[in-house]
Amino acid sequence: MNQRLGAKPVRLQGDDKDGGTDRGTSVITRTKPKTKRPSLYRVLLLNDDYTPMEFVIHVLERFFQKDHEAATRIMLHVHNHGVGECGIYTFEVAETKVTQVMDFARQHQHPLQCVMEKN
Repeated sequence: MNQRLGAKPVRLQGDDKDGGTDRGTSVITRTKPKTKRPSLYRVLLLNDDYTPMEFVIHVLERFFQKDHEAATRIMLHVHNHGVGECGIYTFEVAETKVTQVMDFARQHQHPLQCVMEKN
């Protein structure tokens, strides 16, 4: 044990006066990390007067994995109510889907709008 001149010896916890070690019990607590569920976002299609209904159905089938019946139902909801929900996703997934739909619509020269909002 290194000691400086004039310094008192340091007694480590667990050392007995007789040179042995204290064999007491100790409790180890394990803390669970608290994980928070990620925020979810709704992906919505907005109605316009120019995008063909068949194109909207195709978008729903291709990017949101809807079957033909579900895609038709959502498309009609968009047509009749001005907006329709395509799905609910985490931020990154929702953002990617919005970008994919918007890019695809622009490539096919349709003004279809796709947005996301916090759920």
